[in-house]
Parts: sequence; C-alpha cells; structure tokens
Amino acid sequence: MIHVIASVSIRPGSRSEFLEIFKANVPNVLAEQGCIEYRPAVDVAAGLDPQVVDENLVTVIEKWESLDHLRAHLSAPHMLDYREKVSSMVEAVELKVLEDV
Repeated sequence: MIHVIASVSIRPGSRSEFLEIFKANVPNVLAEQGCIEYRPAVDVAAGLDPQVVDENLVTVIEKWESLDHLRAHLSAPHMLDYREKVSSMVEAVELKVLEDV
C-alpha cells in the first residue's frame, strides 16, 4: 500500500474556496481504480509541543493500492481540471510518498 501526505500551502484568505473546490473533486478521486482513501485535513490547535499550527495549510491524506495507481491519478482528467481551478490559490506543495514496511 502507498500512503501520500501532501502539504498544500494556500494563499491567505483562500482556504475556504480551495476546500470547496477540493471537496467537490473527492468523489471523482475515490472512484479511481486503486484509491483507498483521499481526504483533506486542516490543523487543529492541540496545545502539543512541538506542533506548529498553520491556517494556510491543507494536508491531503491519501492511500493507494500501488504506485501505478497513484501515477494514473496524477494525470486523470478531473485532476488536471482541479489543478487549473486552484492554481491561483496554491503557493506550494510538498509530498511525502510512503510505503508500508
């Protein structure tokens, strides 16, 4: 199984609009072959050290059956459309791609 943690830095003031567009695309992604889990999450102030809370960060949590499924996801038509819609809101993206051991 492949796990993906994507950290998406959003322009200040754009988080609500970004999440609306993102959530509208979730059913398309969940319908993809090999997708096990795909959801956004935002920071919650837990008061735990060394936590850093960033209101302009959306973390995407994904699980895929294989790297081939993940690669196919990246070029899916609905993902190309989604990226175009959010491009002006996204400042940076960092990925962690992990596998079970």
